[in-house]
Amino acid sequence: MARIKRFEEHRYLGTRDDMRVYDCDDPVQFDELYERIESEDLVDAKVIQSFAPDRLSDARNRGFKAF
Repeated sequence: MARIKRFEEHRYLGTRDDMRVYDCDDPVQFDELYERIESEDLVDAKVIQSFAPDRLSDARNRGFKAF
């Protein structure tokens, strides 16, 4: 499966504007995220967040909610 440019190594990505985390390995979630990134230019707006370690629990610890 393709990944978001500049975030190819990350499975979980969050959007800071609505504090949602997306699983890029889930096709439905990835399509929703990709559509938002393309239509709202979220990468250039710097509202995309990756997590290290790349785990859902780490995203939740930072206040992100699951998609």
